[in-house]
Amino acid sequence: MSRSLPWLHPERVALLERGLRERILVIDGAMGTMIQRHGLGEADYRGERFAEGYDRQHHPAHEGHGPGCGHDLKGNNDLLLLTRPEVIEGIHRAYLEAGADLVETNTFNATSVSQADYHLEHLVYELNKAGAALARKACDEVEKATGRPRFVIGVLGPTSRTASISPDVNDPGFRNTSFDELRATYREAVEGLVDGGADPIMVETIFDTLNAKAALFAVEEAFEARGARLPVMISGTITDASGRTLSGQTAEAFHTSLAHARPLSIGLNCALGARDLRPHIEALAQVSPYYVSAHPNAGLPNAFGGYDETPEEMAATLREFAEAGLLNLVGGCCGTTPDHIRAIAEAVSGVAPRVPAAALEQAA
Repeated sequence: MSRSLPWLHPERVALLERGLRERILVIDGAMGTMIQRHGLGEADYRGERFAEGYDRQHHPAHEGHGPGCGHDLKGNNDLLLLTRPEVIEGIHRAYLEAGADLVETNTFNATSVSQADYHLEHLVYELNKAGAALARKACDEVEKATGRPRFVIGVLGPTSRTASISPDVNDPGFRNTSFDELRATYREAVEGLVDGGADPIMVETIFDTLNAKAALFAVEEAFEARGARLPVMISGTITDASGRTLSGQTAEAFHTSLAHARPLSIGLNCALGARDLRPHIEALAQVSPYYVSAHPNAGLPNAFGGYDETPEEMAATLREFAEAGLLNLVGGCCGTTPDHIRAIAEAVSGVAPRVPAAALEQAA
């Protein structure tokens, strides 16, 4: 597929690239952590449209069957884009006001694979478009008020399935998804993100590189069909102390497997706290000709599944990353809040961004 397509929004791309050359840009923090603070119940997730546990617009014949015929929807955070959009917009706004240059859409599970858990597979395009449009609105309003460009990252999450690994230890050849299935749902998601106003698209929290390849293939298909493209960001996950992704790759191997996509940036997020993530970010920074991103968790989860690393602790560690010349984009994942992002933004302010190898070669 062609990589020579023109930019869909060239003026936005120019602003983003200028920002990356000038300073370390700040990505927002956790969405789920902030949603939990609202203490939402089943009724919040259902709203009026899904009051019976199914989509009244999609299945009007179900009207009058009573609440017992539906499905529990609590926990489907992406659905809040349709039922409690003010909550999601407020979270975006809080991160922007804390200093985030880029906010991620609330579309981590907006694929048919993940929405199948709630029997809402038909919402994929709608959720992604709504997610991008809501983040776009918040970014545009804060950008206008502050005079500083703000960007919407259209998020493609990893799904709850893996194309590389069998979920059945007794049948190592079994797969509960396929490249083509993933490619199809990612394509639908990409269309929604683009139509909703995303700036770059990010394939993130990648634990299986084959899943990511399906997502990137779908992204390129969508761009090819439109005759124009957006920048693409890639972010993987080192799952534990082994220093590898779930599908078995080191950071360097992960980079080699996906570098053909020529992303705007490649980096790591989730699973580990900043201190444990550092050697893997260093590995990427040494080999990648692209910008490097890091948005780690607020430490490792405690016995109750919470995260204890304070904004000050996390910011101090990430400043060390920045001073070592490792970063172009930085933010937070699980357990992080606007307080974390504010502290991180202050910590990296004034520190020169990493110069990618490609830029160094051009300068030489």
